[in-house]
Amino acid sequence: MFLWCAFLFILGISAFMDTIYNYGNIFRQINSVLFMLISLGLLVRTTTKMRERKQEKYEERIGTLEMNLRALQGEKEKEKEMSKY
Repeated sequence: MFLWCAFLFILGISAFMDTIYNYGNIFRQINSVLFMLISLGLLVRTTTKMRERKQEKYEERIGTLEMNLRALQGEKEKEKEMSKY
């Protein structure tokens, strides 16, 4: 992720240098296409990571709920045993 951001930064610097020194129209087209594709890749990567994190949170929450449920069931069993005596 860091490398892609560094590459985007270099593309931004090259675009800035292009506006100052006017390298040519072909460079602008190539630079804009590369910038667009890398930005799209970063966007897709970020959204998939967000979805994965959301799923991890759900799995953690399910785990804690299962532990709480086991604890409550254990308490009910103890109450049943105590009520026998």
